[in-house]
Amino acid sequence: MPSALLLQGGGPTPVLNASLYGVWDEMRGFGGRLWGSRYGLKGLLTGAFLDLTAQSPELMAAIGLAPGAALGSSRDPLASGDFARVLEVLRKHDIHWVFFNGGNGSMGTALEMQSGALASGYELQVIGIPKTVDNDLFVTDHTPGYPSAGRFWAHAVRDMGMDHLALPSPILISEVIGRNVGWVVAATAFARHAGDDAPHLIYCPERPLPRARLLADIEGVYRKLGRVFVCIGEGQLDENGNAFDADVDRPDNPQRRLASNLANAVARFVSGELGLRTRSERPSLLGRSCSLVVPEIDRSDAEQCGRAAVRAAARGELGQMVALRRESSVPYVSSTFLAPLEDVARRERQMPLEFLCPSGHDVTAAYLDYARPLIGPVAPHARFGS
Repeated sequence: MPSALLLQGGGPTPVLNASLYGVWDEMRGFGGRLWGSRYGLKGLLTGAFLDLTAQSPELMAAIGLAPGAALGSSRDPLASGDFARVLEVLRKHDIHWVFFNGGNGSMGTALEMQSGALASGYELQVIGIPKTVDNDLFVTDHTPGYPSAGRFWAHAVRDMGMDHLALPSPILISEVIGRNVGWVVAATAFARHAGDDAPHLIYCPERPLPRARLLADIEGVYRKLGRVFVCIGEGQLDENGNAFDADVDRPDNPQRRLASNLANAVARFVSGELGLRTRSERPSLLGRSCSLVVPEIDRSDAEQCGRAAVRAAARGELGQMVALRRESSVPYVSSTFLAPLEDVARRERQMPLEFLCPSGHDVTAAYLDYARPLIGPVAPHARFGS
């Protein structure tokens, strides 16, 4: 059996290591050696590998339940001339299978590695394993990591909503992770049970948010309830493509540009325009790292994607990503299939229009039907009657 290498790339998730465990356990059935690259592409370029084959089943089972990226991750792209070094390291360790566990950026790097190997004549099979809390990979029904992030945010907003109800700041702006897409902020809708439950307004980055409309929306809810809980995606822009005057990191990179203090900037704007006390919340990394409310289906799907990647390599597949197909929503049943890396590499899947309310500040029943089997039940808290 050829030796194999596993890389973890991009932002970690609460179930990323479940895919690692799936690869490791499936490889045991094939008898090949499995290396783990420390800190993604950095480890591959330096030959900093961990012998995963030598690890105990007890440790690997525990690693599979841990959040984060146990091997260490990175967002480094392949720079010019890097692939020659990649081939040198792969040849040294006789590695002919590479499993790249990541999002659309990682799938782009995986595609470059596969193309480079084909051009150089080196026998290499690169298989992508999907991962991202953003849920923005094409082809797959959803990405492992998204159900955990969505469930965390639904619970977080449910609980913050109880705090907001008890001692209202008139306006609360909560920034929700998801880069340029609204899949995670949409999941905060599952926090609602009573008619006045948070969030009162949900904004997804797929649509620009005119400043005047934001103020009108907030004023409308405030007149009715005397308080407003707003959930806004971290990549939200106004009608002029501006991040509400927030500080923007990597402004010249459309895929990776991100406001570092969007909620605070929106809160300042709203307070200044409406004269109402406004506060902001930005849990940020907590939203992609918390393992307290991980849905079991998320961990199971992540593990199955890792196992499917090994089986694909054993069949001789190359240049493919494992994807998830939903066979049934009730009960939830999924299966895996393969998609060419070029269909997913460096592309962002936005929420479809049928998931976004025409009002621009909520999601539709179609989204709730899609996400409910993934997020799972979010129970309400008890309240006294009015």
